[in-house]
Amino acid sequence: MRNFLRIMSCVLIAIYGLNTHAAQSETYPSRTVTIVVPFSAGGPVDAMARLLASKLTKSFHRPVIVVNHAGAGGIIGMEFVAKSAPDGYTILYTPISIAIGPALYRKLPFDARTAFTPVTELISTTLIIAANPKVPVSSIQDLVALAKSKPGQVNFGSSGVADPLQLGMELLEVSAGIHMQAVPYRGQGPMVFGLMAGQVDVAVMSLAAGLGPIRDGRLRVLAVAGSKRSPALPDVPTVSESGIAGFNISSWHGLFVPVGTPQDIVNRIQRAAAKAVNSPDMKKRVQAQGNETVGSTPKEFTAQFNADVDRFISIVKRAHIPYQD
Repeated sequence: MRNFLRIMSCVLIAIYGLNTHAAQSETYPSRTVTIVVPFSAGGPVDAMARLLASKLTKSFHRPVIVVNHAGAGGIIGMEFVAKSAPDGYTILYTPISIAIGPALYRKLPFDARTAFTPVTELISTTLIIAANPKVPVSSIQDLVALAKSKPGQVNFGSSGVADPLQLGMELLEVSAGIHMQAVPYRGQGPMVFGLMAGQVDVAVMSLAAGLGPIRDGRLRVLAVAGSKRSPALPDVPTVSESGIAGFNISSWHGLFVPVGTPQDIVNRIQRAAAKAVNSPDMKKRVQAQGNETVGSTPKEFTAQFNADVDRFISIVKRAHIPYQD
């Protein structure tokens, strides 16, 4: 009898849990939803998160607010979300840096692959390789030839080690068999200004940051760093087309929730976010920056995220970049 009661107790607990999850999913959201941005307010990631929040507020008929938890290259904000209740009320809005961390840091306060459920890739960000116009190069082939003729004398701007921009240059070096000198900057903005001022010769940057200076002649674009050409620069080849086969560095903005969040809630967030990012005004704003809106499914984004984690681990190993503490 005692065993029977124990079994029945377990069954009732399981049923209660299922019913609770079902009730949560049916009523979600019933209160304010928080989007956590792991970087300071005012930047491009924060701006897009706030635009998304305004769209979701209308879709959910509940307030959706943005809170900034900046520090440690985004790790503090990511950890905050990883340790939050898995109920859909705390959502992480982050760029691709969450996929770079496992490759670079010796120890993180969370496992990026298991602490989160990927919800959707919102924006695909085009990266480019550009040079100061005074540098005698107009293509990747020219840059490689110049770097080989002057080992260590050509320099490039670095916006931070845990950044796809930095890793893009590292990948170019190991793929082309060249050596350039890194010049560190505190973020992409100062790096782009340094490139325009001639402090550095070349850099990887987002198309959004480089498009204006390219059009007015302050920068010269050499190639698109991703796997396909950009509609904003249709005549500019990719690095792969320029002779370095398989080269691919790009970025994205995506949503994550703590692992254990009910799948129905994950799906609701994804559908609302995909609709928001592909609304005419938001799509127009994203495309004006040379980027693309996506809105992928959780399954698609999970595959993309895991592939990117593996890709950055490979890049860091190939470039012999030491672990960061």
